Amino acid sequence: MISLLLTGGSGFLGSSILESIQERYTVFSLSRSVGDYKLCLEKNVPYFNHDFDIVVHAAGLAHYSPKDIVDVDLFNLVNVVGTQNLLKGLERRKIPDRFVLISTVAVYGVSEGYLINERSELNAIDPYGKSKVQAEKLVLQWCTENNVVCTILRLPLVVGLNPPGNLGAMIKGIRKGYYFNVAGGLAKKSMVLASDVAKYLLTASEIGGTFNLTDGYHPSFFELSENISRQLGKNRPKNLPLWLAKVLSRVGDLFGAKAPISSYKLRKISSDLTFDDSKAREAFGWDPTPVLEGFMISN
Repeated sequence: MISLLLTGGSGFLGSSILESIQERYTVFSLSRSVGDYKLCLEKNVPYFNHDFDIVVHAAGLAHYSPKDIVDVDLFNLVNVVGTQNLLKGLERRKIPDRFVLISTVAVYGVSEGYLINERSELNAIDPYGKSKVQAEKLVLQWCTENNVVCTILRLPLVVGLNPPGNLGAMIKGIRKGYYFNVAGGLAKKSMVLASDVAKYLLTASEIGGTFNLTDGYHPSFFELSENISRQLGKNRPKNLPLWLAKVLSRVGDLFGAKAPISSYKLRKISSDLTFDDSKAREAFGWDPTPVLEGFMISN
């Protein structure tokens, strides 16, 4: 069987990838506390006891708002230094034939836009986005130097069972009754099911290239919140008028990043931000399930 190394296999997306591939490949996993190789990549260069045909690098520090300089530095440490150490470890054994990097649409550095494609400039200015840009450059250069087929998958919001981050907070807010849509929740955002990323990942790895992956529909906040409410048996979330949200955001600006709403956050939740996945559809037959059809909150 083909031998595959998966980093971050215990994470939200990594666990979906592991479930999808473990019966078809000989999979070795690397993470901080579980798997075949237990270590922190940002602190250690791994010593591998196996050769790998394919490497899927899904480990990394996910997006959140840094509170201080320590948090800012952590993005670079985990996402950049961690990637460097992984590549150094791979050089000690047989170089793999294929390398897949799980990246993010945050590399584009935009908070609004319509069907942004892979030819767009990488203008990330936040610590998370900048660290992923650096990780992409490292992997691209390394793969070129070592004649490895390189695949970079840029993902928007990833949806699946028990999601972390903002989607998890949204589910909790709807369950507890304190979630509000803003300005009707009409802003559309690109999303993708974790199970679809896992399903197509290794097909993409045979082709190589950089691809946006979305569900192709780009649900609005209203549609997503209505779907979640229905699954939870809750009433449809109430709406916060835009004028009131603007007043509250100005107050929030006085309290900084900890405020539940600010002018910056308001722009993000009231503006469309979608990405074009036509390149993936043409290159390797990407045909995802719409999030509103495939999203399940629990088994």
